[in-house]
Amino acid sequence: MPNFTLDDSVFEAAARQFPTPFYLYDARGIRETVRKLKAAFAWNPGFLEFYAVKALPNPHILSILLEEGCGLDCSSLTELMLAQRLNTPGENIMFSANAMPGEELAFARQLNARVNLDDLHDVATLAQCGGVPETVSLRVNPGLAIPLTNDIMGDGKDAKFGMTPAQLRPALEALQCHGAAGFGLHAMTQSNALDETYLSQNAGTLLKLGLELEQQTGMRLSYINLSGGLGIPYYPHQQPMDIARVGEHVRKVYEQALGRRKDVRVFCELGRFITGPHGFLVTRVIHRKSTWREYAGLDASASNLMRPAMYGAYHHIHIAGKREVPHDQVYDVTGPLCENNDKFAIQRGLPQVNIGDLLIIHDTGAHGHAMGYQYNGRLRGAEVLRGEYGSFRLIRRAETPEDYFSTLVN
Repeated sequence: MPNFTLDDSVFEAAARQFPTPFYLYDARGIRETVRKLKAAFAWNPGFLEFYAVKALPNPHILSILLEEGCGLDCSSLTELMLAQRLNTPGENIMFSANAMPGEELAFARQLNARVNLDDLHDVATLAQCGGVPETVSLRVNPGLAIPLTNDIMGDGKDAKFGMTPAQLRPALEALQCHGAAGFGLHAMTQSNALDETYLSQNAGTLLKLGLELEQQTGMRLSYINLSGGLGIPYYPHQQPMDIARVGEHVRKVYEQALGRRKDVRVFCELGRFITGPHGFLVTRVIHRKSTWREYAGLDASASNLMRPAMYGAYHHIHIAGKREVPHDQVYDVTGPLCENNDKFAIQRGLPQVNIGDLLIIHDTGAHGHAMGYQYNGRLRGAEVLRGEYGSFRLIRRAETPEDYFSTLVN
């Protein structure tokens, strides 16, 4: 169910200090989630969570995660540069991208980052751009037809990511010719999965393939990367994932496949699960409209949070001070963009909405501000961090018109 650990007085206090719309992140909640994840996988001494930078690429948030012992999962040159500026050790950086430009591979090698190749042809590019390290990871797409919880990832055979299982051996043999002696395997087969066996299914697939490839190539299986895709409960009727049970499922699969062997490390690249529930888009009602429907217009738009417009994604909404008021009215909750999909909610039951009401849009701590854009000249808002002792800190200012014009060339 959506995160109600923060009282409305917190949102109201933040809104008195910062103009809406803005994102509010809860540092304590983020730290607690990371600690639960690490405890769930403590049975694997080499476990490491590479936080998916794309989910929330704010250096202040990433610094919290680095302090908690996480690594960083990067998928572009700029994200690699961000990891570098945070002094992240190379072995704690995973560079995992698709359609990899050579210069980005070269920079990843310069940082001594772990490289996760998406395609058989990337082997030659890596050899030419930075060289092949002793251990390289391969991303595999098993082509599984898995029941979908959303439209983000798509059916396995429709997804653009990864190699087929049959392509793994030729890729490893090519890497072996360039001096590689060990390998990792990576798979992400779902997005926002709420099945607690999802990661253990990934583990089973990767361990089976990895052990077969060890026999075929003589190379060492160093790690399995269970990747991301673990979900959060966006809807009120859904329950949070029990991460301890998730870790136990993976342990059982690991021990069944490897027996007494303990040298294969387990990695994850969770983003949404770590920060998603601990971020909120705080916005105000600035307009009411009655036509064929009732509309509540906000000062935020899809430029601030595009998931509902892009995926039809659900985000829980509540009105500060009205949590217990009957939800006996129905609204489309909209932004000011000149696009009809600029809607945070369609025909959503809410209490009576009034101009000036403070609306809290839940579970926006991942793929929220990060996916913002500047369409219609609507600019991205600020990011605010609530510290462990309740104070607020501005960690990214709101964009200004000067920012909008700054990239123009005379």
